[in-house]
Amino acid sequence: MKNQMTLGVVVGNRNFFPAHLIESGRKSILDILKAEGIEAVVLSPEESENGGVSNLDEAKKCAALFKSRAADLDGILVTLPNFGDERSVANAIRMSGLKIPVLVHAFPDDPAKMSASDRRDGFCGKLSVCNNLKQRNIPFSLTSQHTMAVESDSFRSDLRRFATVCRVVKGLSTLRVGAIGARPAAFDTVRYSEKILELQGISVETCDLSEIFGLTERLSENEPALAAKHQELKAYCNTAATPAAALDRMARLAVVIDRWMTENDLQISALQCWTSMEENYGITPCTVMSMMSDRLMSSACEVDVMGAIAMYALGLASGAPGMLLDWNNNYGDDPDKAVLFHCSNLPCQAFSEKPSITYSDIFADSVGQENAYGTLCGRIKPVPFSFLRLSTDDRNGAIGGYVGEGRFTEDALSTFGGYGVAHIPRLQGLLELICRNGFEHHVAVSEGETADILHHAMTTYLGWPIMRHE
Repeated sequence: MKNQMTLGVVVGNRNFFPAHLIESGRKSILDILKAEGIEAVVLSPEESENGGVSNLDEAKKCAALFKSRAADLDGILVTLPNFGDERSVANAIRMSGLKIPVLVHAFPDDPAKMSASDRRDGFCGKLSVCNNLKQRNIPFSLTSQHTMAVESDSFRSDLRRFATVCRVVKGLSTLRVGAIGARPAAFDTVRYSEKILELQGISVETCDLSEIFGLTERLSENEPALAAKHQELKAYCNTAATPAAALDRMARLAVVIDRWMTENDLQISALQCWTSMEENYGITPCTVMSMMSDRLMSSACEVDVMGAIAMYALGLASGAPGMLLDWNNNYGDDPDKAVLFHCSNLPCQAFSEKPSITYSDIFADSVGQENAYGTLCGRIKPVPFSFLRLSTDDRNGAIGGYVGEGRFTEDALSTFGGYGVAHIPRLQGLLELICRNGFEHHVAVSEGETADILHHAMTTYLGWPIMRHE
């Protein structure tokens, strides 16, 4: 995942305003971007008047600069040290041809400096810029206040939020997903449309389990990657009670999947985790999937491709790994609490304590305990979390879903698998929404409160109809 954020910067300028406003404003915004670790792509004072954009010629130059760095740009920041020339700002973005997030910012005026030599009028200019962007059908984001001093903590917080929006949009717009194995026959719930995903820039690469099993068998015992994966497994979780043969199968599976994903330039995966895996290979793949998710290479159960995409989106927004859980049980009579559960492949970071590899209580009776090792069991740590479900809607040819926030509690619960008691305000209304809209029983979750960011990124820039639960 890319860490360096790069923004194209449009310094809006109406050139009959005093030159010192555009000069100082441009310097201030670039200083703040540098302090935030954000690279700025911006016209220099040699390329345009004071490095701003105030006419059609300068708009063309700005657009050409952005085009030349199109592969690097994550978003565009429009900043108005004065009123700005709204047409030039909008034209620069439209002529660049870039379909990336845009943040519109305006400098505030000082009531003590309202003479013609110091007044900015960015308050009014921002309205005109937004009007012109709307006319050109260019989606945009706004700062939390209409005008903001760039040195303020609140503006820097807005910049970070916008950077996260950019990361979500870019990450989802170029995503490549690996679907390993067939959807379990009993799970019509995880059906999805590859064609709808492809229209959104998300590609799915498929692979049959037999190919994966064959590659694991052909791995040499002297393979350096295999030895390294054994060490990684032992460092990742407690393996003392895990049979050596099961650990070796897990290591082989992990090496093969890693290589297949690298060869096919895949960022995330969804895997047929039962029961072919247990019956024909002799493990549950949960720990292998957990290790991938833990390093933000989300891996979803039951070939739930849409669940994997939601996990990844959450990780892009929070920096914490996503996990896929079932809306599984009520918690007593509390209408705002539920048990979220899987059997489980949750990332280690999600657990209250370092988990151990054990066998699946769900599968042990049907496939034999010796063929069911690989699950990670334990309680999810009590933290605020965000949840997201994405689905393809074939009737309307769209991706939709819902997003919201809750908190894992410390309420008493003793069970198997990976689990947590979740408190979600107005949960009954959410469950009704899920039922009436036919959403799946799976939900992606990650630590952190990022629902607003995800909702804004997906509705404003990706055009996905996402419902926000509040």
